[in-house]
Amino acid sequence: MSGTITGKVAAGATAAVASAVENVARTATTLTAGGGFAPREVYESSTQITRSYYLGHHASALNKMRQTISNVGLIIECRDFRVPICSWNPLLERSLAASAAGERSRIIVYTKHDLGPPSGNFTKETSIEGYTNGRYQSGKDIVKTLKKFHKNSYTTKDVMFLGTSAGARSRNDAPNNDKHLLESIKRIAREADSLTGMRTMVVGMPNSGKSTLLNRLRAKGMGLPKAAQTGATPGVTRKIGTPVRIIAGESADDPSSAGLGEGVFIMDTPGVFIPYVSDPEDMLRLALVGCVKDGVIPSVTVADYLLYHLNLVDPKLYTRKFDLGKPTNDVHEFLRAVATRTGKLRKGSELNLENAADWVVQAWRRGDLGRFALERVTEETLAQAVEKSREPTVSISQARKREKEQRKVAQQMKWAGVTAPPGGSVV
Repeated sequence: MSGTITGKVAAGATAAVASAVENVARTATTLTAGGGFAPREVYESSTQITRSYYLGHHASALNKMRQTISNVGLIIECRDFRVPICSWNPLLERSLAASAAGERSRIIVYTKHDLGPPSGNFTKETSIEGYTNGRYQSGKDIVKTLKKFHKNSYTTKDVMFLGTSAGARSRNDAPNNDKHLLESIKRIAREADSLTGMRTMVVGMPNSGKSTLLNRLRAKGMGLPKAAQTGATPGVTRKIGTPVRIIAGESADDPSSAGLGEGVFIMDTPGVFIPYVSDPEDMLRLALVGCVKDGVIPSVTVADYLLYHLNLVDPKLYTRKFDLGKPTNDVHEFLRAVATRTGKLRKGSELNLENAADWVVQAWRRGDLGRFALERVTEETLAQAVEKSREPTVSISQARKREKEQRKVAQQMKWAGVTAPPGGSVV
């Protein structure tokens, strides 16, 4: 498919972005008039950054989902709580949506809640200043806003927030647990009241926690070992899995099982990426949380984007850990400190900044460098996302052609001395 990333595109983007990072690094560290540190308020991301991770098996998996969707009574969509807006894939939603109320239900599961911002119980790992200065939100605020947003959807039966742990509560006091999700699935299955039970499909972006969730539901509902292979990188699941039972069927010995038929079965699916990400910063957000395979975006660029957020939340999250005397906006200074502290060296004791960048990104993904969301979740930003989702889906080649035309028009306007209208596109 035209949206598939090729080595040539990735290599070209790598060179462009590396150059952009060098420019940022040379002039990054900013001082206020009083001599104090001033973090970057805006991240200047390169427009040349790779903006797709829509692979061949994503397209074939989506086609297969469309073919089997008529037998599915429930869709469970996984989204990453740290990027709750840009981990929503409108293409998936449109492709698998019910054509009428009652035809197919949907549950939205925001995964990795415990790796996002605290609900209000701040610890030494996360300063309260970072969440009260208007830049960042508490987990409680994000949960409340998302619940309100999903409330009026006729197909969304429930919204869940789960941590990475299968325990009753995550370390971050997630509002829900696996038992709550199974109870919600049972209610929907009873409403369907099918003799053959209910088929469920778990979908979402790459590395959003789909296979992990399937295994947890199977363990909690049936007491059985995991059925789906999992991993920390996207692309572990390459095709739609065989349905596995997560809830037992009707039994005369269990009155509460009435209406479940033969039980509930769930199918694992490959993650499906957005064919084209129009906002370069959204691509960086998705790369930082691991929805994009490491290396598609240069590791130093992803680490620079992490540094940008760390400085806005609380620079002490890294200055103490890596023995930096003061915070910095210079990604190379930051990575030199990381490499020195963690022993990331090349032959001849030269500091390996690329390995240091990989290490620090993984540390943040584990929750070892602060826990916060990478985007603001408000009624306004959600409304903007809905409006954006209504735009026709374009491939990366179509988008590049459109941007080229827009740049040409902008250049012609510049030569003619014409100013672009308010809200006009200048790429």
